[in-house]
Amino acid sequence: MNSPALYLWFDTEYTDLEFKRARLLQVAAIITDSNLKRLLPPEYDVVLPIKLNPRGKFSDWVKTNIPHLLEVCASERAVEETVADHLLSSYIDKTLRQGGLGNIPPCLAGNSVHIDWWLAEKYLPQFSRRLHYRHLDVTAFKLEWLRLHPAEEFPKENSSLIRKYFPEACLKETENRHDAYYDLQASIAEFAFYREKLLSPL
Repeated sequence: MNSPALYLWFDTEYTDLEFKRARLLQVAAIITDSNLKRLLPPEYDVVLPIKLNPRGKFSDWVKTNIPHLLEVCASERAVEETVADHLLSSYIDKTLRQGGLGNIPPCLAGNSVHIDWWLAEKYLPQFSRRLHYRHLDVTAFKLEWLRLHPAEEFPKENSSLIRKYFPEACLKETENRHDAYYDLQASIAEFAFYREKLLSPL
């Protein structure tokens, strides 16, 4: 069976570092081909804050490190999980339709992507059903790279390096490492970096 030709880069922010009891705070998605080229322009990227449950619980880490996101999730900009599920599903459908790609399910991609997959399975069922059963976890490449070069971790906070390895990145100065949209673009760049450094051309 051939590997899927599409990557759906996906990242989430959530209420608790114990992800099995966490709820979503933010989701972001970009679809690329296997050469890490966008299939739709940046204005189609999905970046959604999720509406907070007023009685919800948030870990101390979340309250300390992403208070700005909690504010957004309590504002009118935030959407319900069911709306996010619909918009993410529609994004996949639109990308496949405009690219004439039929029903190719994209492969979920990102760093430690099993967590994002688990949250998608739980809270975003329509979206989850559209994904390939295989995942691309950049963290596996990171671990091998750090085994070989322990002092040379990819600096995800370096926006210039992100743009070098992912020229189609759409970054804002106010974004940071605890923003799902920034993080998924950093993951694309990081994967391109490992491809260049670790994987020789066939």
